[in-house]
Amino acid sequence: MSAADPEISKDSSSPLAPFRHRIFRAVWVASLASNFGGLIQSVGAAWLMTSIGGSADLVAMVQASTTLPIMLFSLAAGAIADNSDRRKLMLASQLFLFAVSIALTIFTYWGLMTPWLLLGFTFLVGCGTAFNGPAWQSLVGEMVPRHDLPAAIALNSMGFNIARSVGPALGGVIVAAAGAFAAFAVNAVSYVGLLLVLARWHPPAPRRTLPPENLGAAMAAGIRYVAMSPHIGSVLMRGAAFGLAAVSVQALMPLIARDLIRGGPLTYGLLLGAFGAGAVIGAAISARLRLLLSMEVLVRGAFLGFAAGAAVAGLSPSAILTMAAMAVAGACWVLALSSFNATVQLSSPRWVVGRALALYQMATFGGMALGSWIWGALAERSDTGSALLVAAAALVAGAALGLRFALPEMKSLNLDPLDRWTEPEIALKILPRSGPIVITIEWVIRESDVKPFLAIMAERKRIRRRDGARHWTLLRDLENPEIWIERYHSPTWLDYVRQNQRMTQADAAVLERLRALHKGPERPRVRRMIERQTRVPPDVTNHHRQPTAY
Repeated sequence: MSAADPEISKDSSSPLAPFRHRIFRAVWVASLASNFGGLIQSVGAAWLMTSIGGSADLVAMVQASTTLPIMLFSLAAGAIADNSDRRKLMLASQLFLFAVSIALTIFTYWGLMTPWLLLGFTFLVGCGTAFNGPAWQSLVGEMVPRHDLPAAIALNSMGFNIARSVGPALGGVIVAAAGAFAAFAVNAVSYVGLLLVLARWHPPAPRRTLPPENLGAAMAAGIRYVAMSPHIGSVLMRGAAFGLAAVSVQALMPLIARDLIRGGPLTYGLLLGAFGAGAVIGAAISARLRLLLSMEVLVRGAFLGFAAGAAVAGLSPSAILTMAAMAVAGACWVLALSSFNATVQLSSPRWVVGRALALYQMATFGGMALGSWIWGALAERSDTGSALLVAAAALVAGAALGLRFALPEMKSLNLDPLDRWTEPEIALKILPRSGPIVITIEWVIRESDVKPFLAIMAERKRIRRRDGARHWTLLRDLENPEIWIERYHSPTWLDYVRQNQRMTQADAAVLERLRALHKGPERPRVRRMIERQTRVPPDVTNHHRQPTAY
């Protein structure tokens, strides 16, 4: 099964276009069943904590214990996903979640569950989710072509929220009729379909010409790429702000059902169902809204709409009115998060997309974990309604962040690999680990072109450093001012090769603008050198031996 079957049209105007790709359709259906189970389990865990723990902070900590591992482990998971088989990583994560769900069912059935043991199990669920998330989200780019990616992300959100619209209510019925252990058992069974689909899918292995990076270097490369990419940095800040404030509704929803509406587990399930139904509507209209509105306007509207939903939930004693508020909040939830996710994926080349998504998840779910604790503590010290009103005010402030950190429009950015660079032939025998490597590039620039040259070089510097170059400098010859030297280091020859293979079509456009300003008789002269110490290596005993770099 291919991510881009030749008979598939490239018309991505339909929000259902990704369903034309067979593997996406199969994984989506299997994930829908798994999402049903996960949401049924979440109802069981939240209501079980309400029954055995009781306090608002412990109830809110159920949400925090699920999201905290995503903040802690997503970057390592993203690095592993970018340097290994993403399908196998997702399969291993699903097997781990399957095993945890079985253990959770057994402990609950035998009456061994305590508040802190329940938090431990939900923490393990979060760990599995942390490693599953980057692999699954980056795999979408292998299941569908780039032009269908925003619609595929929205469909994934729709699938989750279709489950959310029905699953929680079903979970409430199951918990009320048979207890929390039954909800956990249903969730364990729900993993089977997705496990079978992943086990049967064997996509073509990506072409790898270089050995994988070690985990530490891969994580550092992901952090460096995001730190040097202003577009992604804005998404991370906005995602953290949204997660911090918007999680208040989900973290406190059991208390909204119990204390503000005076209901039970079925009421809680209905509120979750209303939230999910709104999210389905949000996912269904997201494609059309993106045609009418800029990404930034759409996200600001989502912040403000969620703020309205949280405020109404904090003030309303009516179940019907609160369900309507939950529907509005659900629509805004999926519009904001799918917009953030799509922006990150469209801002990242394939070699680093898993790590970029992981850092986005860390920021957003880190905000959720912190917010769950904040809103739970505030509800414990004052009341649930007051906590929701404060959260609504925080969401309004989050919308105002867009005045300074607006989301970009990524429609014209081509991040496909350039695939034009070939490893140069060198006279000195070196190993991949040999280094440090020093690269100089000589540019000849007329005085009249100095100002545009410096402006383009500022972007060139960002690209070089983002892809791994160190100690980047720009030098001007004092005797011949038309000569400029671009100079940077790579730790090893292998790192130098990696940096050049990371160049994208968008990066090449910057290089072409520089070459247009170069007035030398030939292309800019490139020198590749290796740093050497002045001491003589102990094994060099004659001067006729072939020179070797150590």
